[in-house]
Amino acid sequence: MAKANRFVKNDEGVSAVIGVILMVAITVILAAVIAAFVFGMVGGVKKTYTVSVTVARAPNGDILINNMGGNDAGLILNGSNNGFTIAYTASSGNVVTEATDLAVGASYKISSTSAAPQCHVVVTGNFKDGTQQVLATADV
Repeated sequence: MAKANRFVKNDEGVSAVIGVILMVAITVILAAVIAAFVFGMVGGVKKTYTVSVTVARAPNGDILINNMGGNDAGLILNGSNNGFTIAYTASSGNVVTEATDLAVGASYKISSTSAAPQCHVVVTGNFKDGTQQVLATADV
């Protein structure tokens, strides 16, 4: 009778099952919280536009900015000199900002007398949906 009584009072199996159930529940809840956090962040990512712009210094010292086109080149504002914003370091050391329209295949020239010898250039595209995106940066 002592053997039969021993199996009735043994609680070790029940504790192990409850422990496994609790660990699985905690894992599921943790995965749900992480998924909600990750997928909630994805909604805030903005579209990245594809427009190729090159910046180079010509042999005479001028800086040439070329619009090489791209899948989203047609989405850039056109007219009233507001499609591109070009900021560069002037020979005075100040930053000069100019707005221009630059058709695909066209070039914009910054005179060698206007630009600093070591000039930092940032070209920003202004898109029809109201967003702006840096298309090129260069030290020339």
